[in-house]
Amino acid sequence: MVNGSGIHYEAVFRALPAPVALLTTDLVYADVNVAFTALTGRSREQLVGKYIFDVFPDNPGDADASGMRNLEASLRRVAATGERDTMALQRYDVEDPTGSGVWEERYWSPVNTPVLGPGGEVALILHRVEEVTELIRGRAAAAGGDRARVLEAELYSRARELQEVNERLRQSHAREHEVALSLQAAMLPAPVPLGRRNAAVRYRPAVGALNVCGDWYDLAELPDDRLAVAVGDVVGHGLAAAGVMGQLRSALSAASRVAQGPGRALDVLGLYARSVEGAESSTAFLAVVDWADRTVAYSSAGHPPAALVHPDATVEFLDGATDPPLGARPEHVDRPQATAAFTAGASLVLYTDGLVERRDEDIETSLQRLAGSLTRHHGAGPELLADAVLADLLPTGGATDDTALIVIGL
Repeated sequence: MVNGSGIHYEAVFRALPAPVALLTTDLVYADVNVAFTALTGRSREQLVGKYIFDVFPDNPGDADASGMRNLEASLRRVAATGERDTMALQRYDVEDPTGSGVWEERYWSPVNTPVLGPGGEVALILHRVEEVTELIRGRAAAAGGDRARVLEAELYSRARELQEVNERLRQSHAREHEVALSLQAAMLPAPVPLGRRNAAVRYRPAVGALNVCGDWYDLAELPDDRLAVAVGDVVGHGLAAAGVMGQLRSALSAASRVAQGPGRALDVLGLYARSVEGAESSTAFLAVVDWADRTVAYSSAGHPPAALVHPDATVEFLDGATDPPLGARPEHVDRPQATAAFTAGASLVLYTDGLVERRDEDIETSLQRLAGSLTRHHGAGPELLADAVLADLLPTGGATDDTALIVIGL
């Protein structure tokens, strides 16, 4: 792949001097560089498409072998948390490439790093390995052959180094987390009375000290008894995501007040997002409620659909005007817009993906779970409905992504 700078990143990956492999979240080799094949003694054909521990199992002749189990735990932890893991020194014996049953004692220092997809999910794991077998053997020889004592000292030294690095990172992340939370709170509007209209707003930050995300919401009263309501989500976490979130929320809030409908407002936002670093691939959903003609006009830029809960408890997902995320197209194309009718007693529910998306299920299953909750609690006022939906859908210990939820009584 070549980006706008003319850099061919696949060629860069293959030429890296450090041995590096890309793994899927199922721990299957997606790609390896030349240094990795040279270090492991395996060809690309022997690696790519194979489960890592089918290629490199633990030594069956060593009852104390634990390298595979330790590495697997690290890789699955990275896939689940999206956080980098620098492992302690590992003994991980390797079988002769011919499959002769001859195993060689080897020592490795692996680093496993998440590669995030456009939605912020872990798409791949970058697995870098540094072999230190000769270092261990050399120090053992200098110590009179006492390899166990040398390995113990090496492990202790590496553990101390990692502990110091982790503590510095923890302190740095904690400071960034505090600043990002303050910025996030300052940029999100406090719920205010909407005249004679009823609305409930809920915002639940992600659990975990490092997961400050870029979710946002906005409500704006418009002339002629109309209300603009929006939600959005910025790719990424931390202070940078909070800053981008504030810019996009402000831009869409302004556009929704002057543009002719939500589709045109998202057009404006999409063009603006191209000039904001970190804004591309963000999602947004904008609806304009018109009580005079009892309609909801809406448009979506890659965001989960809002739900219109009718008085008879049926749930209609507003997915008739869905388009790619902001800045996803190389050329600008006008955003679609659709309209849905409602009757008195209905509710409009907008939310961000932290409410519904789960790593182990598809989005249709997630939406049906939301529909079931809305059906069970239909007829409740916005405040009660918002609390009931959060109680039904958010995990007991809290979600790993921010959640914004808006309920409008129609």
